[in-house]
Amino acid sequence: MVSPGVIELHEVADLKQVAHNEVLMNVKRIGVCGSDIHVYHGKHPFTKYPIIQGHEYSGEVIKVGKDVTKVKPGMKITARPQLTCGTCAPCKRGDYNVCQKLRVEGFHANGCAQDYFVVTEDRVLVLPDSLSFDVAATVEPVSVAVHATGRGGDLYEKNVVVAGAGTIGNLVAQCAMAKGARKVLVTDLSEFRLNKAVESGIGFISNSGTESFEDAVTRVFGDEGFQVGFECAGVEITLQNLVNYIENGSRIVVVGVYSEFPKVNYNFVGEHELMIIGTLMYKHEDYGEAIRLLDKGVVKTNQLITNHFSFEEYTKAYNFIDEQGDRTLKVMIDL
Repeated sequence: MVSPGVIELHEVADLKQVAHNEVLMNVKRIGVCGSDIHVYHGKHPFTKYPIIQGHEYSGEVIKVGKDVTKVKPGMKITARPQLTCGTCAPCKRGDYNVCQKLRVEGFHANGCAQDYFVVTEDRVLVLPDSLSFDVAATVEPVSVAVHATGRGGDLYEKNVVVAGAGTIGNLVAQCAMAKGARKVLVTDLSEFRLNKAVESGIGFISNSGTESFEDAVTRVFGDEGFQVGFECAGVEITLQNLVNYIENGSRIVVVGVYSEFPKVNYNFVGEHELMIIGTLMYKHEDYGEAIRLLDKGVVKTNQLITNHFSFEEYTKAYNFIDEQGDRTLKVMIDL
């Protein structure tokens, strides 16, 4: 992507060598993320151009460096797109997902939108044969949901609201259920996305265009209220609703990416002793848990994959998402 809205395809030289700790893979599927669309419109706050996009992917190992022991040619893999410094305070304490010099492939460094891609062994995860390349390419967004729900604390027997029924909101709701939440309510304006939530086994939904947030919370939870909220829409009003109606002393996790800074009544936050918590990406163990949940069928993503485009149709895929955004969830690029 050479500038907002402009994508070019180039032929590059074949990759001949890999370093001692590197893995060469043939990319098979790339998932398009909402953050990719922010970049397409020039609205992602941390991306400069030109950039090769792509950070959700699956593929096959072609070649490995001499010191690589975890994988061998022919294996199905994915990898974390995080490039970290290893020396800052967060990295030293194990919180490399918030590395102070974090670079993410597809945003700060070139990503996987290429036939062959090199990754270091420490970021690679082996995928079971039970996962198709399509499902395997959804490990990244499931990992986001695994990490985000972990930031929500102990969800067992808690009532949970997920604002936003897009791919991440859907997966956050599925992960909350997997972690023992009592009831999970998902809100959105799109009937298509809400129907996908029902297909995913999420029991409680509300269309924000036809039912107020307060009425939905009362209908689903009654006097119990809700104790954890996940803001997955990146919209000011949904964050305000969570703040205004969550049980006192509770926790709200901000998952969505905002194109405009939201306003929040922090007097209310203080008076009700609410915790507003950020979440960023994932750690290696979140990837491992995401693979386990998908392999066991506890979290399902097949129903979220709504469209496929060829590699040569990257621009067409982005334009389709712009035009049909309320009728699609996860778009896959096939190589």
